[in-house]
Amino acid sequence: MSLGAGDKTRGQFGTAYAALDLGTNNCRLLIARPTADGFQIIDSYSRIVRLGEGVAASRRLNAEAMGRTLNALRVCAQKIKNRGVKRVRCIATEACRRANNGQEFLDRVTEETGLPFEIVTPELEAELTLHGCLPLFSSEKPKTLLFDIGGGSTEIVWAAITANKVPALLDVLSFPMGVVNLAETHGSGSIGAATFERICAQVATLLHPFDMKNNILQAIQADQVQMIGTSGTITTLGALFLKLERYERAKVDGLQITFQAAQQLIDDIAPLDLAARKAIPCIGPDRADLMVMGCAILNAICAKWPVGALRAADRGIREGLLLEMIEKDRQNTPLSGVAPMTSPPNAFAPG
Repeated sequence: MSLGAGDKTRGQFGTAYAALDLGTNNCRLLIARPTADGFQIIDSYSRIVRLGEGVAASRRLNAEAMGRTLNALRVCAQKIKNRGVKRVRCIATEACRRANNGQEFLDRVTEETGLPFEIVTPELEAELTLHGCLPLFSSEKPKTLLFDIGGGSTEIVWAAITANKVPALLDVLSFPMGVVNLAETHGSGSIGAATFERICAQVATLLHPFDMKNNILQAIQADQVQMIGTSGTITTLGALFLKLERYERAKVDGLQITFQAAQQLIDDIAPLDLAARKAIPCIGPDRADLMVMGCAILNAICAKWPVGALRAADRGIREGLLLEMIEKDRQNTPLSGVAPMTSPPNAFAPG
């Protein structure tokens, strides 16, 4: 799969595709053209919008969060228009799943930007993430634990990988604990060791039935399992592990991190107050209030399933969407949820 920047394939593969993932915390866009072995990214956009701010308590998207998100989506719509995209698929996840006015907001988005959104199930979200992360899988281990620590929920994927790297989704666990709703519950400052351990224990309780159902620990003990983490928590830890002054996707995506190294980073970050976290370049003000919560969830996952190392994935849903659209077009197979871009008169009004 080609994932480098630049438009090098226009002559042979002129069709552009766009995938947009609207989560609890982030709005993320990828635009790409097909290549012989996958796709070439020609444009991208990512913005922290915190759409799910307050949803855990109110069950509603608030006006400020919707305004921030709509402004970001106008930028996405303009990029899609400028690139002459043939197919676009836009999905919304946990914030819109939980909010009573989630679909109402997405209807407004479509009316104002032309972006055709759908709210996906946790199961489809997991399938897309699995598909998008497939290039990072090793064929040496037949089973994979893939996890995504999101803003409003966490997804755990248990999958089998054949020798030719064809994935089989075996089971999915989704639970409504993510970095945004945990930060809203416990605050953004120094939470203290007792609170940190309490969050870890809550996550461990949620993981236990899933582990028992799928005999995951036994597979780990038989050295059959690899672990991949895809989320801002994991990629930020990867950047910290490499001691980067600024985040570099090319260095972090696919990085192998031992549990020992991850634990040391967690131990260093968890006691810090908000100001100290903001001062760390690869955390910064945008993630400072969320990082400890992500570390607590990760700590619980690693304690429950001692694989020994994990691979950081700066990829997932968007890549899965792009590959699915490209493959379906090559097979001339209709794909539910994929639509041509529309452009209402007010689609690109400044926000």
